[in-house]
Amino acid sequence: MSVQAQSSDVDTLHRMGYAQELLRRMSGFSNFAVSFTIISILSGCLTLFYFGMANGGPAVITIGWPLVGIMVILVGLAMAEVCSSYPTAGGLYYWAAKLGGKSSAGWSWITGWFNLLGQVAVTAGIDFGLAFFVNYFLSLYISAWPNPLNAATDIGPRLSIIGVYAVVLFVHGLLNTFGVRLVALLNDISVWWHIAGVLIIVAVLFLFSKYHQSPSYVFTKFVNLTGFTFAGASTFVFLTGLLMAQYTFTGYDASAHMTEETRNAAISGPRGIVWSIIISLIAGWILVIGVTQAINDADYANIVGALGAAPAVIFQDALGKTGAALLLLIVIGAQFYCGMSSVTANSRMIYAFSRDGAVPGSEFWHRINKRTRTPTNSIWFAAVGAFILGLPYLWNPTAYAAVTSIAVIGLYIAYGIPILLRRLAGNRFQAGPWQLGQWSPLVGWIAVIWIACISILFVLPQASPGNTLATFNYAPVAVAVVLIFAGGYWFLSAKNWFKGPKVQGSADELARIEADLEVVGTPMPAGAPTN
Repeated sequence: MSVQAQSSDVDTLHRMGYAQELLRRMSGFSNFAVSFTIISILSGCLTLFYFGMANGGPAVITIGWPLVGIMVILVGLAMAEVCSSYPTAGGLYYWAAKLGGKSSAGWSWITGWFNLLGQVAVTAGIDFGLAFFVNYFLSLYISAWPNPLNAATDIGPRLSIIGVYAVVLFVHGLLNTFGVRLVALLNDISVWWHIAGVLIIVAVLFLFSKYHQSPSYVFTKFVNLTGFTFAGASTFVFLTGLLMAQYTFTGYDASAHMTEETRNAAISGPRGIVWSIIISLIAGWILVIGVTQAINDADYANIVGALGAAPAVIFQDALGKTGAALLLLIVIGAQFYCGMSSVTANSRMIYAFSRDGAVPGSEFWHRINKRTRTPTNSIWFAAVGAFILGLPYLWNPTAYAAVTSIAVIGLYIAYGIPILLRRLAGNRFQAGPWQLGQWSPLVGWIAVIWIACISILFVLPQASPGNTLATFNYAPVAVAVVLIFAGGYWFLSAKNWFKGPKVQGSADELARIEADLEVVGTPMPAGAPTN
């Protein structure tokens, strides 16, 4: 990339009032790779596969996937247009502030807190899913290892899953703290790992599986194991089953959060958002069809009972121990990459939100490590927050589905607010170099309506009876806690001092910040902000 283009990126950031504190070393492909890795079709849809099998069966898994994917493309397109105008690590909450008019600070505040909740929940969901698969793999070769298939009734497997979960989060925190260049390299490798992994898994299951279900089974078989029997229950169960696909299609806002580290950010960021969704839609549909056709229907109940490790049981039924282990290693590798990237993106959001004073202890959380040029404290905020969110699993074995619901609701509310504000802003919105033109209104309004529907849907009970410890969906509790905390904090204090994203200073002050971090090659533009 030319020095002139690099300077243009920094000029844009300066005009938004921020110094170039993070190193701008990511290519457009690397930016795409972060979002594609966090979507991770080998993580999201596989770890929540059991949920789709119980809430709709093969029909919701294979038909629900493209249905959700198409709607998410529209959401991504609407987000990408706004990202092109405001390529900053703050992402969604910064966009809300710029588009919110007289109430911009309030919109920015609530968007930021829901984004933070969703980001932490996505990290929790990814690494918790990885813990399921690692535990199943270990149980294949270590006879004394607690069998994860007994997690629903036995505290031992749940303790081992939480233990692996803690170790994985710790390793991801360390990598993001000290292995900055390695993380960037692994993000790029992850794209090819996911694509090759899908092709290998599907090919092996089609060629060597003991079980091959018919197309009618794969695309039309409906299963309801939720306990709901009221009139219209089938429709309701199918809709709740869409959580499997909707949860997978999360985290692509990472491309926006990484724009301060991306070259040609106003183009690369939007492209990263959109293409990560499109490629995940295609590759993911191939994957879910391949896995669904290999289900041993006689073992259906046991597969669902394995919860997050359901595909591992499908693999073992289809291929035996050795074949299953090989496919599990592919999935575990992809999930490891996914969790690592999620911590990266999550920490950038926390860093940016703290930079603007919105998080208690902001001075600590947005501090940059001068040696690695990463927001080290925010990295550990993300890791510890995710661990805390996963702890209810010790008491509620179905809590994983609630964590995924929290991720979907938190992130999509944060996605929807700036999209809605962009529509309401009308001509006040100044489009960037990547834009939708005449299609913008249609795409934007459909995206807003879809987000409103799923935000309501996924706080509803997911099994009947829904008031027991084992079946309670605590997603609305977590959402309510954030609403009460963020709303109470706003009305009692923050409305008096939080004015939305704040600039870091004059041109001289931005230069001083960059010089202090030993930034080179970032000339100050004419017309940089002076207040």
